[in-house]
Amino acid sequence: MVESVLPAVDSPSDHELMIAVRAGEIDKLGDLFERHHRPLYGFFVRHTGDRTASEDLVQLVFYRILKYRHTYRDEGRFSAWIYHLARKVAADHFRRNSTAPHATDPDDLHTVPDEAPDAADRAVRTDDTERLQAALAALDPDQRELLVLARFQHLKHEEIARLFELSVGAVKVRAHRALKELRDIYFKLSREPAA
Repeated sequence: MVESVLPAVDSPSDHELMIAVRAGEIDKLGDLFERHHRPLYGFFVRHTGDRTASEDLVQLVFYRILKYRHTYRDEGRFSAWIYHLARKVAADHFRRNSTAPHATDPDDLHTVPDEAPDAADRAVRTDDTERLQAALAALDPDQRELLVLARFQHLKHEEIARLFELSVGAVKVRAHRALKELRDIYFKLSREPAA
């Protein structure tokens, strides 16, 4: 008995889906939404510190993808283009609300769970997470945005360079300085007595 082996069907890439959306196949936007809404939500939560607003901002990004689909080009990566739109949406949000970002609820951070943590370990980790969020919120908004894109959203330096309209070397230097500033703020907060 000979079994028929069907060739594996690869799912279309983000780029292919976006080309289809650009060509008028609007239903493909749903596939892009399924792939990218969680990472975008994480970007906005870390950047704004506001869960509810972050949900709305994700929706706004996908609205803009639909509205500006004709501007998508065949060069570069889809992830760089979507974060370009996300940065504009975040800037509009801050401008409209005239608010500075604030610390995020630690529950929104992705941590690796300990299999059998005891209460003291959990308390220390919670304090560390809250301190890290406070340090991130204390950074200059441009530094925070760059770190979120590089460390949490895993964009490459080349993609960030295109977003910020900088050289790759300048992005690396700024990322290094932002990380150093984050570390300095974190350790300063670590030395402050608890309230």
